Amino acid sequence: MSAPDALPDNESNASPTVREVQLTTYEPDEGCDDNGLKVESDEDGEENLRATKKRKCTSKIWGGFKEVTLANGIVKAECIYCSDRLPFNKTGSTGHLDRHLTECYQKIVVEKPKQPGFEYDHEEFRETLSHMIIVHELSFSFAESKLFNSLMESVNPHYKKVSCARAKKDCLVAFEIEKEELKTDLDNANRVNVSTDLWKSGEDVLYMVVSCQYMDFDMNLQKRILNFCEVPPPHSGRVISDVLHKCLVEWEIEKKVWTITVDNAACNDAAVRILMENLSLNNNLPFNGKLFPVKCYAHMLNLVVQDGLCAIEDVIIKVRESVKYVVASETRISMFSEIAKESALSSKKLVLDCCTRWNATYSMLSAALDLKDVFSKYQQRDTSFTLLPSEEEWNKVRVVCSLLKNSMQAIHLSQGTEYTTSNCVGVDFVCLRRHLSKLNVGEDTCMIDMVTKMKVRFDKYWSECNLLMCIAVVLDPRFKMFIIDWCFKDIYSTTEAAERRIAFLETLHLLYNEYVEADEANKAKTDKSSSDHGGGGKFLDDIEAEYLEYLKNEPSKSDLDVYLSDKKERPPNSNHDEFDAISWWKTDSSVYRYGILSKMACDVLSISMTTVTSDSAFDAGNRVIDPRYASMGVDRAQFLLCGGDWLRNRFDIKRTTQEKKSIQEFNLA
Repeated sequence: MSAPDALPDNESNASPTVREVQLTTYEPDEGCDDNGLKVESDEDGEENLRATKKRKCTSKIWGGFKEVTLANGIVKAECIYCSDRLPFNKTGSTGHLDRHLTECYQKIVVEKPKQPGFEYDHEEFRETLSHMIIVHELSFSFAESKLFNSLMESVNPHYKKVSCARAKKDCLVAFEIEKEELKTDLDNANRVNVSTDLWKSGEDVLYMVVSCQYMDFDMNLQKRILNFCEVPPPHSGRVISDVLHKCLVEWEIEKKVWTITVDNAACNDAAVRILMENLSLNNNLPFNGKLFPVKCYAHMLNLVVQDGLCAIEDVIIKVRESVKYVVASETRISMFSEIAKESALSSKKLVLDCCTRWNATYSMLSAALDLKDVFSKYQQRDTSFTLLPSEEEWNKVRVVCSLLKNSMQAIHLSQGTEYTTSNCVGVDFVCLRRHLSKLNVGEDTCMIDMVTKMKVRFDKYWSECNLLMCIAVVLDPRFKMFIIDWCFKDIYSTTEAAERRIAFLETLHLLYNEYVEADEANKAKTDKSSSDHGGGGKFLDDIEAEYLEYLKNEPSKSDLDVYLSDKKERPPNSNHDEFDAISWWKTDSSVYRYGILSKMACDVLSISMTTVTSDSAFDAGNRVIDPRYASMGVDRAQFLLCGGDWLRNRFDIKRTTQEKKSIQEFNLA
């Protein structure tokens, strides 16, 4: 019976003395015969055989091992595949060595037949590793991580380690490659829409994130972060304009910029005005710059919501403190839950908000409003509870909750997708404005003042961005002129609404004519190039002038007129949430029927009217950058933010951020 399996020996860290003996062959020691027997001569010169005999190593097992002598003199058998060291068995058994070779993973990998065409490419591995480090924001030393290298060695025996310095160089190369590819993509774009977002660090250092949204060569909507840069003091409009202009020049898109979206900060107004003047010197801005400045819709909506919350701030405090009082002890929650069960409201929850997240405040107020009667009955049982809002205060909460609900829906609808399109914002704005005008606030002067203040903000935003929003909703095939007529009737008098409708249609045709002229100019260049390679024949030359004159005099509708006279598009199953206006304009039937208008529609709809994500749109606090980015320096932060964004888009990876815990929920069941 063979000895039990021996574990690989790693007991000695000292460098062993290795006797590289090939155990598959055997050479007799000096003084031995061919059979390995020790030979001695007696006095008569005759040879006597001694009893000792060294066995031949004839087993095939020895082909996978070599004999190694450690520093302490112990002899081991070392696996030639994985370098594990196993002891020699005194009985000469090799069963434990055989079992080791059977299970040795490195031996299995080496002897496994290679897949056709498979070959380890170390350069490709380094490129993939650099992408992984950038996207997941890992440290460069990750390449030297012991467990990572153990993992790679276990799956690929040909794996070669990558040093920290090499990983850093590879990441920088990957960043530059992605940057050049994005430049090429932007060079093929017809129009580029830029947006800026300003952030502050804990040390009051101002940073600017510059993004762009555009239609690529294949008419797919794309969004990329271009720059993360520091804005030097003083943070004036001139300084912000210079920083932004430098970014546009660096990316070679200063002649392609159509719009720029900024928040409502006063310095941004001056920055946009100065930038517009600078770009106009070297480039005729499309549509004479009428669509150039765009105010962030999410920022405006946030200000409107704050107006509503400030109007009932004392009531919000009462509700918040009431919830805190109830959830402060198990006894109170138990009593509250019993009352909720008696009122058939046990499925409801108590919610405690985060003060800087207005969507959380809405959740708290809405939940408390559902449990209004429970709070009233609870006060009858607990005489210490004195924070119950009055009936009048509950009515205020009901009015504000109605407004907040519609505001949340507007943000989710306009930013429910990765790319925000201008038609969604236009429809949301019109619906919110109409809801606000029909809001019933009774005779409460405080609520009347609140609604008035909100309307002023809506009207101010309308005066700044109404042209873009109107063009965008008209180019939404579901609505066309319906939203315009519906909106104008609500905002203006009958006479003024009719005048403004005529003026708007004239402006829309002017924009369309710009695209027609640009298309004709491109065709003229193409025709000239074709004529250089031969004409169409004498017959066509003779009638060409008369044929062109005939086309001019022939009555015809423009693509825009045809589009406006056609029936409106109805989404399948009336599912408006999943309708994509840009995709509709890209279909072959739309391109064939509406020609140049389809290109204009894609350009207009690709304009972003917000600078923030939907999650940030609910934030009522200051825009403070993550301390991790602020501490690593601008170049490193730009490397991670921009490079990560480019690579995530390349591999279609959605950015995952740690969700802010903005509410606490307490079950009553």
